[in-house]
Amino acid sequence: AIRARCYYVNKKWPGGMLTNWSTTETRLSKFRDLRTEQKAGRFNRLPKRDAAMLKRQLSRLQTYLGGIKYMTGLPDIVIIVDQHEEYTALRECITLGIPTICLIDTNCDPDLADISIPANDDAISSIRLILNKLVFAICEGRSS
Repeated sequence: AIRARCYYVNKKWPGGMLTNWSTTETRLSKFRDLRTEQKAGRFNRLPKRDAAMLKRQLSRLQTYLGGIKYMTGLPDIVIIVDQHEEYTALRECITLGIPTICLIDTNCDPDLADISIPANDDAISSIRLILNKLVFAICEGRSS
């Protein structure tokens, strides 16, 4: 995702991330503000307790929103690696009408995704191969 300059979520999908976009935007702005304050060294001027609380909050925001920190609007398309695990993300995309590309294993429903790629979504080598092909296609599409 970084190579293709795309946004990503690599932990559990935060429920309502797309359908409740206004709240997500406020969390992203808070995340960016906290990072700016940390880089400027303002955490060092605070009492230890307050600084620790802000660092914990920044760490949590980095974990869940780090891959989308510069996202300004809803995505044009979403790639879901494990449809069974990330069903919340799929439902949000269906609700908003965002097209989805899903890696489909035997325990998934191919009718839910707009574009289904039959693959073993448990094997890292399978996921890496397919994502590398998608990254190549995205980079090629952006360059032309």
